[in-house]
Amino acid sequence: MILLWVSLLVVFLDRITKMAVVSKMSEGDSIPVFENIFHITYVLNPGAAFGMLPHNRMFFLAIGVAAVIAIWWMRKDILAEGWRTRIGTALFLGGTLGNLWDRVQTGLVIDFFDFRIWPVFNVADIAICVGVGLILWGMLQNGFLEN
Repeated sequence: MILLWVSLLVVFLDRITKMAVVSKMSEGDSIPVFENIFHITYVLNPGAAFGMLPHNRMFFLAIGVAAVIAIWWMRKDILAEGWRTRIGTALFLGGTLGNLWDRVQTGLVIDFFDFRIWPVFNVADIAICVGVGLILWGMLQNGFLEN
């Protein structure tokens, strides 16, 4: 159940923040929060997280759907793992669904967190990265590399 609730929370936060940006800004607008350090910048991203591999819409749709199906297929195994793997998978799933929602709707992902020294990103990207980190941490804790 935790997998579902954490995933839904990520999707909810991702959608709310993206809707707020879209409703108040035009594409390309940038609002400095801390001048030259952190801005809210409305970008439409045709690629993966942080703008990698642009213009591969069908590829990323397929990868996103495959990831969701794989998590569903392995859900019993995931739930039997430690908290890091369970929470990490839930974050990854929520982030994947959040960005998949954008890709299905428009073919582009809405990004807006802009630290000026890094590509612009969103809540879903954060959830995916933190989720993968927790999954890897869980694997290391369980002796994955030793097997």
